[in-house]
Amino acid sequence: MIYHLFQYLESVGVDFPGIGLMNFLSFRAMLAAVTAVLVSMLAGKRIIRRLQLLQIGETVRDLGLEGQIQKKGTPTMGGIIIIVSILSGVLLFCDLTNIYVQLLVVSTLWCGGLGFADDYIKVFKHNKEGMSERGKLIGQVLLGLLVGLTVWMSPDIVVREKVAVDTSVEHTLETETTVTSGRYVEEDVVKSTKTTIPFVKNHEFDYRWLSPVKGVWGWYAKWAIYVLMIVLVITACSNGTNLTDGLDGLAAGTSAIVGVVLGVMAWLGGNLIDSNFLNIMYIPGSGEIAIFMSAFVGALIGFLWYNSFPAQVFMGDTGSLAIGGIIGVSAVLMRKELLIPLLCGVFFAESLSVLLQRFYFKFTKKKNGVGTRIWSMTPLHHHYQDKKAPDGPVIFKKPVPAQHEAKITVRFWIVGIILAVSTLALLKIR
Repeated sequence: MIYHLFQYLESVGVDFPGIGLMNFLSFRAMLAAVTAVLVSMLAGKRIIRRLQLLQIGETVRDLGLEGQIQKKGTPTMGGIIIIVSILSGVLLFCDLTNIYVQLLVVSTLWCGGLGFADDYIKVFKHNKEGMSERGKLIGQVLLGLLVGLTVWMSPDIVVREKVAVDTSVEHTLETETTVTSGRYVEEDVVKSTKTTIPFVKNHEFDYRWLSPVKGVWGWYAKWAIYVLMIVLVITACSNGTNLTDGLDGLAAGTSAIVGVVLGVMAWLGGNLIDSNFLNIMYIPGSGEIAIFMSAFVGALIGFLWYNSFPAQVFMGDTGSLAIGGIIGVSAVLMRKELLIPLLCGVFFAESLSVLLQRFYFKFTKKKNGVGTRIWSMTPLHHHYQDKKAPDGPVIFKKPVPAQHEAKITVRFWIVGIILAVSTLALLKIR
């Protein structure tokens, strides 16, 4: 809103020192991040107090985990703090006419609402299972279809190929502005199914190559494959973040690291000069995603003020599903979804541990009559926290003694930072 106010004042000829600052992505990104941090920290205390008055506390089952029982009664549904903080920064400093911002706002509210419904059932309906897995999956798939079809059909979501920059022009801070001038040559605006992939010359992979048919039907087939991939990525990211949310500060801190990388990639991919220099795909308008991700990171940092060990509030599914949805949608919109397994390696490992554990336990039980576990407990972070001897055989024994959850959280953060740096390094590896 402040961005649009300044744009209006400029259009009617109002001039005062600093009025042009809103044209700079970097300035608006910083303001969005600071706003989100402050809102999260200031509003968070009141929201936590309100949750306590409503007796919205975490229900804990004794699974033999270190420090688990002490969490009983801690307020949950703290994801409301994250969502409010993100939207505060976004609504004030983003270009709300931008299709990428609109999709991310819808995704935040959609996944946040899905998680809120799940938390509501758990807390107020006293149903520990919450919303059914099928119900959550349907909601996530519908969001994926909405985003995928919009990417397909919206005339505002394009990529520009053969972008040339006038090298005779001095590179100044004006390259940060959201509006490119006539000094740049932009050709071949296309609706493309191309995405970014590492280790190849042009960093590009086209889903058209997977189409089994050619011609007109091939055109529809490639978009159908792309939309299905978008659905898969968004669903996987949302669930992966949800599974990672099991220790104080784990999901929030890891997601903030991912958010920083996505923000940097959005900045580079939305800038003519930077994308030309790095030889990566230029996506007009995607620079606004960098501002959204700045608010996203700021909200998570502010939330960590209350969520770090020992947590005063848990994000619940309200926060974890929203965070995962934002990460998945932003990666898709920037054509970076194939980098997700590396960038979100912590989430990927957590999800994979659950899937492998279930499959292998059922397989061995059917084959031998006794189920064998790969880890003592999943998701993976609980394996290091488990202090109780598991029933039945286990391939990887639990650590002795059990690790403190704060140590587990920080070590997972370190792994997340290593993966984040590795992902950025891939921009130059061909």
